[in-house]
Amino acid sequence: MVRNHCFAAKRTIKFAVFLLAYVGVHPFVARAQSDTGVVDIVKPDPPRQAAQQTDAPKANAVSDASRPDEPTDPKARKTYAGALDLEKHRYYNDALDSFRKANKQDGGHCFECLRRAYTLAVKLDAYKDEVQLARDLLPLAVTDVDKAAGHLMVAMALQEQGIKEKKGQFIQESSDEFKSSLAVNPKFSRARYHWGITLAHLHQDEAARAQFAAFLDEDRNNPSLHERAERFVDRIDLARATMAPPFMATTLDGQHISMDGLAGKVVLIDFWATWCGPCREALPNIQHIARKFEGQPLVVLSISLDSDEAKWKSFVEKNGMTWLQVRDGGLNGAVAKKFGVTAIPATFSIDADGVLEDQHVGDADIEGKLKKMIERAAEVANRKPAAPPVESTDTVNRQ
Repeated sequence: MVRNHCFAAKRTIKFAVFLLAYVGVHPFVARAQSDTGVVDIVKPDPPRQAAQQTDAPKANAVSDASRPDEPTDPKARKTYAGALDLEKHRYYNDALDSFRKANKQDGGHCFECLRRAYTLAVKLDAYKDEVQLARDLLPLAVTDVDKAAGHLMVAMALQEQGIKEKKGQFIQESSDEFKSSLAVNPKFSRARYHWGITLAHLHQDEAARAQFAAFLDEDRNNPSLHERAERFVDRIDLARATMAPPFMATTLDGQHISMDGLAGKVVLIDFWATWCGPCREALPNIQHIARKFEGQPLVVLSISLDSDEAKWKSFVEKNGMTWLQVRDGGLNGAVAKKFGVTAIPATFSIDADGVLEDQHVGDADIEGKLKKMIERAAEVANRKPAAPPVESTDTVNRQ
């Protein structure tokens, strides 16, 4: 009996950790506010036959498989071990299927099977799988805090599916799940922020404003979202737009900047690293843009993925990179993860309202696009009242 209580406690803790990561820095939430802000270079899986040619997983590949968060059924343990091997070799579709099979073989209560399958569904943008796996995970929640976060997971999966597929039914269902999340835990302020986005897509503008305002009053843990929420209260149409993800950073020269703090200016964000050959080849183009548009409403922001700070600083100084410089430390850096960067160089152009206009991996001629965006920004700044931005309603706002 004591052993079972210990297992339950361990599962509760692990479930809570996963959900907290999910609503904080998990890729499902952390990727750009809409999926058009994600640089997706995940390659299609090879045929199943290719997956079977990998090293056969051993039955004991899962350490301590007796733990309740991992499968206990012998067949499920073997399937789970195989799924881990498939995931290791990047056969993500096959791994997802195997994790789900292991969960079924284990009676439908294998937390790790579902967690890993869900994470892979996020990676693969498998929206329907995200929704179902989120629903499958919800019954494993024990505390009210876990249940509220579980409902949030389901809500955001439905939100993404509904807006991606332009199906109002799923968007409405996501609204119901946000309501359930807050019914269980009224202090879950993060749910209010995301519920506001769903309500905006349902064109319930006043209700959306009320949720953003409540978020601002209640939240103390998500400062990077406060500027964004304030802008949504003033401009609810932006909550329906394809916004660049919010972030805060400190530049090489000590300036504290934020994505929403740059509102009113066109922003060109370039992810790069000193060790990246294509990045060094693209540098003259970035230098040219910074010089050509100097003094105009354009901010060039280079975000380095270098882990060696000294090498980064030396390179920046040597090459006269006088525009804003930030070091994010790698593909797992906070800003890189928010933008879903998986390859560099990766460049994003963002209009004066913070709407994500364009993205590409590698060097490309974006000078003409930037010129038009700058001209449009100047026109809007000189026009009263300001004209509404171009909206994109086929993607979902997610942090």
